[in-house]
Amino acid sequence: MKAIRSLSTSNNHPATKVPGEIRIIGGKWRGRKLPVMDSTGLRPTTDRVKETLFNWLMPVISEATCLDCYSGSGALGFEAVSRGAKTAVLLEKSPAIAKQLISNQQKLQADNLSVIAADTLNWLNQPATYQFDVVFIDPPFHQNLVIKTAQLLEENGWLSKEAWIYLETESQYPLTNLPVNWQLHREKQAGQVDYRLFIRQE
Repeated sequence: MKAIRSLSTSNNHPATKVPGEIRIIGGKWRGRKLPVMDSTGLRPTTDRVKETLFNWLMPVISEATCLDCYSGSGALGFEAVSRGAKTAVLLEKSPAIAKQLISNQQKLQADNLSVIAADTLNWLNQPATYQFDVVFIDPPFHQNLVIKTAQLLEENGWLSKEAWIYLETESQYPLTNLPVNWQLHREKQAGQVDYRLFIRQE
């Protein structure tokens, strides 16, 4: 697994205020709070949804290799490592937000968590260099990123044989054209958010 990728400061991405925070709700960092940047469209997964999700993932999260495709606040990636994941890769398109994630990673001394500043679709649109056991797909809403992301994960070999894949979308988002070997395992709704867990079948 690659080490943390350093990010240079750019005048095109000035530092923004830090108005909020996320809380890790389970595992070795339980109760720790991490700052979250003020950024349009940044929508951290709620504690209620996280608790349900990680209850679902309890059978597989220990020692899992995890990929957070649209990490944003880092809520899912940090929670996964806190609960015993072997490694987590956090992809984030915004250099400023990625810099904040690296700061939080350093604060926790999470050496098995990597932050990569990259466009997720571009990063996945290449032959896999690693396979992941648990993948989080929680992109900005209303940008039609879920299906494209799912297809690239499958087509380019990024998923382990029986990977577990989490999808968080706006309500009534049409989940058409998902890989046919993804079997729905759990699903729930919280307000205007639908969230589902799939298990990949060979």
